[in-house]
Amino acid sequence: MFSALGSALHRRRIAVLLLSLLVTALATVYGGTVAERLSNGKADYDDPGGANVAAREVIERATGIDPQQGHVLLVRTDEPVEATTTPPKAVAAAAALLRSRPEVEQVVDYTSPGGTALISRDGRSTVVVGAVGSLTDQRSVRAEEELQQAIDDDPALRGRALLGGATAGHVQVAEVSDTDLAQAELLATPVILVVLFLVFRGLVAAFIPLLGGIVSLLLTMAGLRVATEFMDVSTGAMSLAFALGLGLSIDFGLLIVSRYREELADRGPGAEAVLRTVATAGRTVLFSALTVAAALAALIAFPQPYLRSMGLAGVITVVSAALFALLGLPALLALLGRRINSLAPRRWQRTADSARATEGRWYRMAQAVMRRPAAFALLATAVLLVMASPLLGVRFTGVDPTLLPEETSAGKVAAVLDKEYDAPATSPLQIVLTTDGTPDTSRLTDYTDRIGAVPGVESVGTPVQLDDRHWEIDAVLTDNPLDEGAKDAVGTVQDLSTPYPARYTGTTADFLAQRQSIAEALPLAGGILAGVTLLLLFAFSGSVLLPLKALVMNLLSTSAAFGFLVWVFQEGNLGFSAQTGLEATTPVLVFALAFGLSTDYNVFLLSRIKEARSQGMDNRTAVAHGLSRTGGIVTSAAVLFCIPVGALALSRLVFIQELGLGAAFAVLIDATLVRALLVPSLMALLGTANWWAPSPLRTLHRALHLDRMETPAPPAPAPASAKVPDVPDAQDVPKEASSPIV
Repeated sequence: MFSALGSALHRRRIAVLLLSLLVTALATVYGGTVAERLSNGKADYDDPGGANVAAREVIERATGIDPQQGHVLLVRTDEPVEATTTPPKAVAAAAALLRSRPEVEQVVDYTSPGGTALISRDGRSTVVVGAVGSLTDQRSVRAEEELQQAIDDDPALRGRALLGGATAGHVQVAEVSDTDLAQAELLATPVILVVLFLVFRGLVAAFIPLLGGIVSLLLTMAGLRVATEFMDVSTGAMSLAFALGLGLSIDFGLLIVSRYREELADRGPGAEAVLRTVATAGRTVLFSALTVAAALAALIAFPQPYLRSMGLAGVITVVSAALFALLGLPALLALLGRRINSLAPRRWQRTADSARATEGRWYRMAQAVMRRPAAFALLATAVLLVMASPLLGVRFTGVDPTLLPEETSAGKVAAVLDKEYDAPATSPLQIVLTTDGTPDTSRLTDYTDRIGAVPGVESVGTPVQLDDRHWEIDAVLTDNPLDEGAKDAVGTVQDLSTPYPARYTGTTADFLAQRQSIAEALPLAGGILAGVTLLLLFAFSGSVLLPLKALVMNLLSTSAAFGFLVWVFQEGNLGFSAQTGLEATTPVLVFALAFGLSTDYNVFLLSRIKEARSQGMDNRTAVAHGLSRTGGIVTSAAVLFCIPVGALALSRLVFIQELGLGAAFAVLIDATLVRALLVPSLMALLGTANWWAPSPLRTLHRALHLDRMETPAPPAPAPASAKVPDVPDAQDVPKEASSPIV
């Protein structure tokens, strides 16, 4: 199969490259408009079937007000204000500005009933709130821009008023995110170019993963453009597509180019070099891509549009990168031939001699580990468990304007509300009761009294009738909406017996609903991830134990990454400020991404071990040989992947910092500690049992010809200089076998 593909790609290399260019051009034209169709609303983080969403829909139908939207104008005054004083000129101007806005349905200031909480403790500032109707993402952006301009144009407000609230906050989160991502890419690009040149040892070879990254990104944009016709796709999908597309293009490019250079050194340019490259490295790329795609596809099990969008973008990006690696790249190599080593210092060109000097070091390290496998396995596992231990105290939080830097208006407003106001009355808990008719007043009164007695509830409003069947009760919380005190208070309120069926919304209730929804979807997502990974690794290796071992190692490395995130962000280390918890969706994304890439690197290693065994090497020698041939590739790929992803740690938004640092740390841990110590030690301990499978499964594996997908001709004798140097012991020398071992 792969041999035939390699042969066909060599024969039709010009046609394949022209077709690839045409498809990429069409994808560029079609996918160029995808950014205009992506969503960026708070609803992206909700379960569409959640009770909190139903509560908001009831409120919006009855009042025209979207509880997830809203404008807040923080106004500084010259003289202290009290509830009985006439609004100063600036406050009156702020209220008039909000009333003039077409999206504003209701304006509340400190003179409104129950509005005393809108005055600061020192009386020198006050808040004017504009409740708004449903807004599209584009209308939210326009409203924020127009309000900022109106404040600057009004002498009564200029220098006195700041725009905040849910609508401005979400718009500014997106703006800061886009700016920081662009800066991270700008900073990472020159570093990536230098490292690519060093790793690929040539300018022509270094250009290949960049080309693959561009092609995969353009194809992904076209795929997401198609997806927007059927579902909401979050803007975060594009950020993932950029980082993952470049990372996988580097991974696949390193694997295929390295193998092609080996074949080029042994056989010279021509059809045979391309055929053997596709038959070996191409098969590895296919299974690697499938395992990464499976890990990211598990995100689709979550109901939140944001997580589903990230899963969809991940799958499309993986497929796009694999298509280039399996079709476009071999055709390009067939065209380049020896020119793949062009534009590089002669001593840097990756010939057999220069490559295998590095491979010899990995070979000797693997042999050293396998001499004391139990000790190294225990050491590596202990280190990973220690790293994972902070997970025992993990907490979770959401995204709101308090996460914004104070140089943004919404971030400044959130900081002032936190420091200078007694209770954040702008984000109450909203309780929607469903009645069969006129409710019993005494039962409502008793219920509101019990809500007011809950610790953490500042005040409770009078029940308001929404329509014939629904009533609303608002409870102002003492703490900020995403603080632990507010979460505990809302959780206690939700546990109270209610006179009528109740649903809850508001910032705190929405977060609790999101957290519960993610927890409920985790078993299904985990089942998909584990099941598909086990099947793919069995198809690749023919073993039952190797896939199970891969799952355990992936869990260890990702747990260590999560523990590291808790230690850094929740506990406030390495110069980062302590947070109330990790953003709820970040661990899910980091786990899927890290799990997929860990399996990706595992497939790289297993492919060479399996190939060595089929050539007659015993288990330990095959492991050392496989690690010697992939150790440098995996480490280089991990470093190159971590540069653009790790640059996200420079963002001003903590949830982006968590994603970048968590993914980078997980990949580095897996590519170093796990691959260098844990894998060879466990392979040595299990010995031939690594390849065990029940007889029926072995029969099935052979019947499906999965054991014959990689059938290159035996390698030609290599020159003496191409051998792995410094094999330490005679017993480590590969032994010849009369028949391959599968």
